Amino acid sequence: MPETHQSDRSEDLPGLLAAIARRPHLAALGGAMCIAFSGILYRYAAVSPETGTVFRALFGLPVLALVAWGEHRRFGGLPARSVGLAAIAGVFFAGDLTLWHHAIEAVGAGLATVLANLQVIVVGLAAWLVLGERPSRSVLLAVPVVLAGIVLISGLTEADAYGRDPVGGVVLGLGTAFFYAGYLLVIRRVGRDLRRPAGPVAIATAATALSGAAAGVGLGTLDPLPPAESLAWLAILGVTAQSAGYLLISLSLPRLPAVLTSMILLAQPVVTVGLSMVLLGETPSVAQLGGVALVIGGIALATVPVARLRASFGSVRAG
Repeated sequence: MPETHQSDRSEDLPGLLAAIARRPHLAALGGAMCIAFSGILYRYAAVSPETGTVFRALFGLPVLALVAWGEHRRFGGLPARSVGLAAIAGVFFAGDLTLWHHAIEAVGAGLATVLANLQVIVVGLAAWLVLGERPSRSVLLAVPVVLAGIVLISGLTEADAYGRDPVGGVVLGLGTAFFYAGYLLVIRRVGRDLRRPAGPVAIATAATALSGAAAGVGLGTLDPLPPAESLAWLAILGVTAQSAGYLLISLSLPRLPAVLTSMILLAQPVVTVGLSMVLLGETPSVAQLGGVALVIGGIALATVPVARLRASFGSVRAG
């Protein structure tokens, strides 16, 4: 039997979003590619990590707010509990983005993005420690593989590792993964209504901007008026990654089988590493690239259900 996933509710969406939701494979891939450029666009903007967090959210908010307003008119307001949870998710996302920006400064956009994707492992281990949900055997097998990859990316095994501070970048990247795991755990509690893909993300994005601004003011690192060129790059980042990217993903992932979802999301950090080498001139060492392979492989081991993947290929051959 084909694996099941959440039922499609495309008929409850307005025209353009309904058309996108009916093509979830392309929507997921498009969203992943939007996010794959995030680190590159942040480096082009050349602003402080906190400034990047605030303006990415601010530039991404109008599109999300417009779609969310349409959802509000069609289906009414979100419950107060959902609004509160979405705001909490936004605080986690501000921590995620800010630490990730710092990690980019330390170890480069490509390697920092790979490390941020460790949230898959973090979610499984957090559910075990906090909720008592024992992780699957595949997650436990993935942990030593991922740890070996982290050691290689950190540069501890060589003297010429890429990055201003590869060890610090690894620590910041792991912090990014923890904050992103918190964001996902909370936002998933809010986003179960497939008719409202934008509302919770819009609220979380507003909370991200406010939290990032508070951190930037407190640390004295927020630039309230970056140069025009920086604002242009931040605007592209906000519209592509923050609004289009996350909206496409929120529309598509509940409508896709888990196998395909995992494979599409794994493509994003791999693409970012390649883009960073071509567009930013980043030059990870051979050992660090080996670490990337181990981390991505470990994430694949933890997230791609191999038995279902074999069944899917078997059904294709039989057909």
